[in-house]
Amino acid sequence: MGTAQRRLAPEDGAAVRSTVRPGTGAPDRRGAPDGRGAELSGARARTQQSAQYRPLWVEEPAKRYRMADPVRTASVRAVIIIAVTLIQAMVAFLCTLAQSWLAFPMVISSVASTVVATWSAVDVLVTRQVWNQRNGVVSEPSSTARTLRRERRAARRQERAAGREQERIRRRASKAGQLSHP
Repeated sequence: MGTAQRRLAPEDGAAVRSTVRPGTGAPDRRGAPDGRGAELSGARARTQQSAQYRPLWVEEPAKRYRMADPVRTASVRAVIIIAVTLIQAMVAFLCTLAQSWLAFPMVISSVASTVVATWSAVDVLVTRQVWNQRNGVVSEPSSTARTLRRERRAARRQERAAGREQERIRRRASKAGQLSHP
C-alpha cells in the first residue's frame, strides 16, 4: 500500500493530517492553515484529504486476459511487417514525386509487401482462432475444446469411481479376514 493510499484510507479512523507545505495558505502537517497547529475535524479532514491527494491512477482488474504466446508472436510479426510495408509505400511515393529511378522498384516491392502484410494480418486471426478452439477459451456450443473438456471430466469421474470401488472391496476383504475386533 503506497503512502497516498494509506493517507486516503486510515485504519484507526482517526483524523487524517494533510502534508501541504506551510506558508502556501494550505494546511500543513498539523492541519492548520499557515502552520498554526490546530487539528482538523475527522470528516472535514477526510473530505479535504480526498480533494488534495487523488491517486495518479486507479488500478482496475484486467477485463481481457493476456494474449496466448503464439497469438502474441503472430501479432508482433504482423505489426513489424505492416510497419515496413508502410515505410516502403512512403519511400515509393517520395521517389515517384522526385522522379527517381528507385520509384519503379519501390512500387513493385511495396505491392509485394502489401500482399505479405495482408497474409500476416490474416495469420493473426487464424492463429487466434486455432488457439481458442484447442485451449477452450471460446464458450460456444460448437467449440471443440468444450467437447474435449467434457470427455476428460467424464474419464476422471470414472477413474475416481473405480478407485473408490476398489477401496471398498479392499476394506470388505480386510474386515472379512478379521476374526474378532480388537
